[in-house]
Amino acid sequence: MYIPALNKFTDQQEVVSFMQRYSFATIITVKDNVPTATHLPFLVRERDGQLIISSHFAKANPQANDIADNRALIIFTEPHAYISPKHYEKETEVPTWNYLAVHAYGNCFLLDGEENKAALLKETIQYYEADYLKQWDSLPDSFKQGMMKGIVAFEIVVDDLQAKKKLSQNKTPKERENIINELSASKNTNESDTAAYMNTSGK
Repeated sequence: MYIPALNKFTDQQEVVSFMQRYSFATIITVKDNVPTATHLPFLVRERDGQLIISSHFAKANPQANDIADNRALIIFTEPHAYISPKHYEKETEVPTWNYLAVHAYGNCFLLDGEENKAALLKETIQYYEADYLKQWDSLPDSFKQGMMKGIVAFEIVVDDLQAKKKLSQNKTPKERENIINELSASKNTNESDTAAYMNTSGK
Protein backbone atom coordinates (compact mmCIF):
# COMPACT_ATOMS: atom_id res chain seq x y z
CA MET A 1 0.00 0.00 0.00
CA TYR A 2 1.29 3.46 -0.86
CA ILE A 3 1.87 5.30 2.44
CA PRO A 4 3.45 8.76 2.46
CA ALA A 5 5.56 9.34 5.58
CA LEU A 6 2.99 11.81 6.92
CA ASN A 7 0.26 9.15 6.85
CA LYS A 8 2.09 6.28 8.52
CA PHE A 9 0.16 4.52 11.28
CA THR A 10 3.20 3.58 13.36
CA ASP A 11 1.98 2.56 16.83
CA GLN A 12 1.47 -1.22 16.56
CA GLN A 13 -0.90 -1.40 19.53
CA GLU A 14 -3.01 1.32 17.95
CA VAL A 15 -2.96 -0.61 14.67
CA VAL A 16 -4.01 -3.86 16.38
CA SER A 17 -6.82 -2.06 18.20
CA PHE A 18 -8.04 -0.69 14.86
CA MET A 19 -8.00 -4.17 13.32
CA GLN A 20 -9.95 -5.56 16.27
CA ARG A 21 -12.52 -2.77 16.07
CA TYR A 22 -13.05 -3.14 12.30
CA SER A 23 -12.56 -6.90 12.23
CA PHE A 24 -14.97 -7.72 9.40
CA ALA A 25 -12.30 -7.65 6.72
CA THR A 26 -11.38 -8.93 3.26
CA ILE A 27 -8.98 -11.81 2.65
CA ILE A 28 -7.31 -11.99 -0.76
CA THR A 29 -5.34 -14.94 -2.13
CA VAL A 30 -3.96 -15.60 -5.59
CA LYS A 31 -4.02 -18.80 -7.61
CA ASP A 32 -2.79 -19.02 -11.19
CA ASN A 33 -2.43 -15.23 -11.23
CA VAL A 34 -6.13 -14.78 -10.43
CA PRO A 35 -6.95 -12.97 -7.16
CA THR A 36 -9.91 -14.13 -5.09
CA ALA A 37 -11.49 -12.31 -2.16
CA THR A 38 -13.86 -13.25 0.65
CA HIS A 39 -15.34 -11.03 3.36
CA LEU A 40 -15.03 -12.60 6.81
CA PRO A 41 -15.11 -11.78 10.52
CA PHE A 42 -11.61 -12.17 11.96
CA LEU A 43 -10.05 -12.66 15.35
CA VAL A 44 -6.94 -10.52 15.80
CA ARG A 45 -4.63 -11.21 18.72
CA GLU A 46 -1.00 -11.22 19.72
CA ARG A 47 0.54 -14.53 20.77
CA ASP A 48 4.15 -15.22 21.72
CA GLY A 49 5.27 -11.98 20.13
CA GLN A 50 3.45 -12.66 16.85
CA LEU A 51 0.32 -11.12 15.41
CA ILE A 52 -2.17 -13.87 14.57
CA ILE A 53 -5.33 -13.49 12.47
CA SER A 54 -7.89 -16.32 12.45
CA SER A 55 -11.21 -17.08 10.78
CA HIS A 56 -13.01 -19.77 8.81
CA PHE A 57 -14.41 -20.25 5.33
CA ALA A 58 -17.51 -22.13 4.36
CA LYS A 59 -16.15 -25.40 3.00
CA ALA A 60 -18.13 -24.82 -0.21
CA ASN A 61 -16.18 -21.60 -0.87
CA PRO A 62 -13.60 -22.38 -3.62
CA GLN A 63 -11.10 -20.04 -1.93
CA ALA A 64 -11.00 -22.47 1.00
CA ASN A 65 -9.20 -24.94 -1.26
CA ASP A 66 -6.40 -22.44 -1.94
CA ILE A 67 -5.68 -21.29 1.60
CA ALA A 68 -3.35 -24.06 2.81
CA ASP A 69 0.33 -23.10 2.64
CA ASN A 70 -0.57 -20.02 0.65
CA ARG A 71 0.08 -16.36 1.29
CA ALA A 72 -2.76 -13.96 1.95
CA LEU A 73 -3.52 -10.28 2.22
CA ILE A 74 -6.20 -9.19 4.70
CA ILE A 75 -7.54 -5.66 4.32
CA PHE A 76 -9.06 -3.91 7.32
CA THR A 77 -10.78 -0.63 6.56
CA GLU A 78 -13.37 1.90 7.80
CA PRO A 79 -14.10 4.60 8.61
CA HIS A 80 -13.79 7.01 5.69
CA ALA A 81 -15.21 10.35 4.62
CA TYR A 82 -15.35 12.70 1.63
CA ILE A 83 -13.54 15.96 2.34
CA SER A 84 -14.81 19.04 0.52
CA PRO A 85 -12.42 21.86 -0.48
CA LYS A 86 -14.86 24.30 1.13
CA HIS A 87 -13.00 23.66 4.40
CA TYR A 88 -9.72 25.04 3.10
CA GLU A 89 -8.40 28.58 3.33
CA LYS A 90 -7.22 28.71 -0.30
CA GLU A 91 -9.35 28.34 -3.41
CA THR A 92 -6.67 26.36 -5.24
CA GLU A 93 -7.64 23.10 -3.52
CA VAL A 94 -9.44 19.95 -4.63
CA PRO A 95 -11.70 17.40 -2.94
CA THR A 96 -10.13 14.38 -1.28
CA TRP A 97 -11.00 11.46 0.98
CA ASN A 98 -9.92 10.76 4.55
CA TYR A 99 -9.64 7.15 5.65
CA LEU A 100 -7.80 4.55 7.70
CA ALA A 101 -6.68 1.17 6.37
CA VAL A 102 -4.49 -1.71 7.42
CA HIS A 103 -3.02 -4.34 5.09
CA ALA A 104 -1.81 -7.50 6.84
CA TYR A 105 0.24 -10.06 4.92
CA GLY A 106 1.17 -13.51 6.10
CA ASN A 107 1.30 -17.23 5.50
CA CYS A 108 -1.86 -19.31 6.03
CA PHE A 109 -2.11 -22.47 8.09
CA LEU A 110 -5.12 -24.76 8.38
CA LEU A 111 -6.56 -25.51 11.81
CA ASP A 112 -7.42 -29.14 11.24
CA GLY A 113 -9.31 -31.36 13.62
CA GLU A 114 -12.56 -30.97 15.49
CA GLU A 115 -10.83 -29.73 18.64
CA ASN A 116 -9.09 -26.84 16.86
CA LYS A 117 -12.25 -25.88 14.98
CA ALA A 118 -14.32 -25.99 18.16
CA ALA A 119 -11.81 -23.78 19.97
CA LEU A 120 -11.85 -21.23 17.14
CA LEU A 121 -15.66 -21.12 16.99
CA LYS A 122 -15.89 -20.73 20.76
CA GLU A 123 -13.35 -17.91 20.76
CA THR A 124 -15.19 -16.23 17.87
CA ILE A 125 -18.51 -16.41 19.72
CA GLN A 126 -16.86 -15.11 22.89
CA TYR A 127 -15.52 -12.12 20.97
CA TYR A 128 -18.58 -11.22 18.90
CA GLU A 129 -21.47 -12.24 21.17
CA ALA A 130 -20.48 -13.69 24.51
CA ASP A 131 -24.14 -14.00 25.55
CA TYR A 132 -24.67 -16.59 22.80
CA LEU A 133 -21.96 -18.88 24.18
CA LYS A 134 -24.30 -20.50 26.73
CA GLN A 135 -26.77 -21.35 23.94
CA TRP A 136 -23.97 -22.69 21.73
CA ASP A 137 -22.69 -24.91 24.55
CA SER A 138 -26.17 -26.34 25.06
CA LEU A 139 -26.66 -27.35 21.42
CA PRO A 140 -26.47 -31.08 20.60
CA ASP A 141 -22.96 -32.31 19.82
CA SER A 142 -24.24 -33.83 16.58
CA PHE A 143 -25.40 -30.39 15.42
CA LYS A 144 -22.11 -28.71 16.33
CA GLN A 145 -20.08 -31.46 14.69
CA GLY A 146 -22.16 -31.07 11.53
CA MET A 147 -21.48 -27.33 11.52
CA MET A 148 -17.75 -27.90 11.96
CA LYS A 149 -17.67 -30.33 9.04
CA GLY A 150 -18.90 -27.49 6.86
CA ILE A 151 -16.06 -25.07 7.59
CA VAL A 152 -12.36 -24.68 6.88
CA ALA A 153 -10.62 -22.99 9.83
CA PHE A 154 -7.30 -21.21 9.43
CA GLU A 155 -4.90 -18.75 10.95
CA ILE A 156 -2.41 -16.36 9.46
CA VAL A 157 0.87 -15.36 11.05
CA VAL A 158 1.39 -11.73 10.04
CA ASP A 159 4.88 -10.88 8.82
CA ASP A 160 4.17 -7.60 7.05
CA LEU A 161 1.82 -5.00 8.52
CA GLN A 162 1.14 -1.85 6.51
CA ALA A 163 -1.06 0.77 8.15
CA LYS A 164 -2.22 4.15 6.90
CA LYS A 165 -4.26 6.98 8.35
CA LYS A 166 -4.96 9.77 5.90
CA LEU A 167 -6.58 12.35 8.15
CA SER A 168 -5.72 15.79 6.74
CA GLN A 169 -2.37 15.83 8.52
CA ASN A 170 -1.07 18.16 5.81
CA LYS A 171 -3.69 20.83 6.49
CA THR A 172 -3.58 23.85 8.78
CA PRO A 173 -5.03 23.67 12.31
CA LYS A 174 -7.95 25.85 11.19
CA GLU A 175 -8.68 23.67 8.17
CA ARG A 176 -8.56 20.54 10.32
CA GLU A 177 -10.90 22.17 12.82
CA ASN A 178 -13.37 22.99 10.01
CA ILE A 179 -13.33 19.37 8.81
CA ILE A 180 -13.66 17.89 12.29
CA ASN A 181 -16.57 20.16 13.17
CA GLU A 182 -18.55 19.21 10.08
CA LEU A 183 -17.83 15.48 10.26
CA SER A 184 -18.54 15.35 14.00
CA ALA A 185 -22.02 16.76 13.41
CA SER A 186 -22.83 14.23 10.70
CA LYS A 187 -25.41 11.49 11.27
CA ASN A 188 -23.27 9.27 9.06
CA THR A 189 -21.21 7.16 11.46
CA ASN A 190 -18.40 6.81 8.93
CA GLU A 191 -18.00 10.57 8.97
CA SER A 192 -18.35 11.05 12.73
CA ASP A 193 -15.94 8.18 13.40
CA THR A 194 -13.45 9.74 10.99
CA ALA A 195 -13.72 12.98 12.95
CA ALA A 196 -13.05 11.09 16.18
CA TYR A 197 -9.89 9.58 14.72
CA MET A 198 -8.82 13.00 13.49
CA ASN A 199 -9.22 14.28 17.04
CA THR A 200 -7.31 11.48 18.73
CA SER A 201 -4.75 10.16 16.31
CA GLY A 202 -4.71 12.24 13.18
CA LYS A 203 -2.61 15.09 14.40
